[in-house]
Amino acid sequence: MNKGLKRDQIQPKKSIDLRTISREDLLQTRLCDLPLKLSKSWAQGCITKLYEELALKDIRLKPHVWVSDDWFSPDGVPGFAIPFFILHPRLIALEQELIGEAEGGDRAWCMMLMRHETGHCIDNAYHLRKNKRRQLLFGLTSTPYPVSYQPNIRSRQFVRHLDGNYAQAHPDEDWAETFAVWLTPRSSWRRVYASWPAIKKLNLLDEILENVRSEKPIVSKRARMDDISQMTMTLGEYYQIKRRRLGLNKKSPLKKDLKKIFSLKGEVPAWRFVNDSKVQIIGQVAKNTRLQHYKIKKMLREVQNTCRQENLKVSNKLGESRKQLITLMTKNSEGFVKSSPPRIIM
Repeated sequence: MNKGLKRDQIQPKKSIDLRTISREDLLQTRLCDLPLKLSKSWAQGCITKLYEELALKDIRLKPHVWVSDDWFSPDGVPGFAIPFFILHPRLIALEQELIGEAEGGDRAWCMMLMRHETGHCIDNAYHLRKNKRRQLLFGLTSTPYPVSYQPNIRSRQFVRHLDGNYAQAHPDEDWAETFAVWLTPRSSWRRVYASWPAIKKLNLLDEILENVRSEKPIVSKRARMDDISQMTMTLGEYYQIKRRRLGLNKKSPLKKDLKKIFSLKGEVPAWRFVNDSKVQIIGQVAKNTRLQHYKIKKMLREVQNTCRQENLKVSNKLGESRKQLITLMTKNSEGFVKSSPPRIIM
């Protein structure tokens, strides 16, 4: 994955129209050649809203934001990257097709992730990890990050913000998730978490941030790690690597049954239908099985991946196809969970 080439080693961008370019040509396009401008995208509105939320809390920090290939805030940098694919509908659709979901691809989800990343930024900007009480309550930043983690879904020691009980992944993620809950307008965190042990973390975070309100950040460097303008890999290469990392190239055990629900004839791609129906599907399967949503989402991603690989189409009425799929997922949920380790990949 070559992300470190100097700017003078990268050829000028080609003229590309994301609305009309063919799928084949799009996948052969280098990331650095994608005609994307953060300032002209809907995500810019989310950044503006984030700054407004920080101002309401009297936090002077305004994290700088740049475009890369994922969501992340580098250690020591009071800013964060957002993935390129959320900046254009065509790229969101491609991410949904090839990965199963586009992380942060709508305003509500984008704001949740931005608040989380800002938790890392404010930590970096004011050196908050040095606070001894924080170290005792949240844990040490020096704790090694796991390759994966197995959350305790019943634990009330942690706040719940992003899917997968992400606060349990690492002490720094616990801090960032707690910050996100604290920052979210109308989260009513004092009332919601009043009886949870996690309230101690929220109260301490509130106290720590009280000491930096209206203060100028200690760290103000505007470094941009892995900026998309330096990435020479093609979209096809990006998805090949990402799908391998997420284990999406494995043979699906649901292929035979999915071919009974969908077919090779029809106008609506089955993967797109599944994506458009995911809220109803996840909700009903959760009701039928009492499984956590993140486990059902993992199974649904497998369904979408198989539908795409087999080029399946919707041939029945949409309501009937949705009903059959919910029945299939409910029936196979126990076996799917047992065959798939209940660990969440970092």
